[in-house]
Amino acid sequence: MKRIFFVEDDLSLINGLSFAIKKQGYEIVIARTSLEAHDLWLNGKYDLVILDVSLPDGSGYDICKEIRKTSKVPIIFLTAADEETDIIMGLDMGGDDYITKPFKLAVFLSRINALLRRCDNFNQADTELNSNGIQVQLLKREVYKNGRQIDVTAGEYKLLCLFMENADMVLSPEQILSKLWDCDEKYIDNNTLTVYIRRLRTKIEDNPGEPRKIVTIRRMGYKWNTGD
Repeated sequence: MKRIFFVEDDLSLINGLSFAIKKQGYEIVIARTSLEAHDLWLNGKYDLVILDVSLPDGSGYDICKEIRKTSKVPIIFLTAADEETDIIMGLDMGGDDYITKPFKLAVFLSRINALLRRCDNFNQADTELNSNGIQVQLLKREVYKNGRQIDVTAGEYKLLCLFMENADMVLSPEQILSKLWDCDEKYIDNNTLTVYIRRLRTKIEDNPGEPRKIVTIRRMGYKWNTGD
């Protein structure tokens, strides 16, 4: 049985979502404060984490940072903080999805199920990607350039894997966004994607100003280039 770690201080929301999540066949563990979340995280093992951003004694962002120091478990932010900067920050620091309140229960549950399925499929894939001097160790979620480990955010990591798994294929911005993020399109849009690609290029390209690995195909999209 999949175990979901739910960090939320709103008791009415906890009661409603706990019932719905259990009906999906999942076990749920609940924390209502940052301190409680810290203790439960250290003493438990979970398949998915759902984090509220605003907690009585801290922030879900801080909990996410702590989790990401030791774990690659999927994380969903569930919050009323719906500013674009909040969403991008949450995804950049390691969140896999960002759901803003209010939301539809059916959509919320489908996003949980989809993220868990993707995680299962990902773990069943090959354990390593290699191309253009870039190596991705999938089980550890680590990235190396010419044998040297480089630091990438969760969003950059997912983007890099998508490109390398579809080498020499042109991917439109819409295809990339639909595969990587389930967030509201008005926040995770083409401009946001451009920012992620620019950041990733600075880390993996020898000359980010003249990219050879992630190349732009005018009016079509981007591709991971394995040729000259």
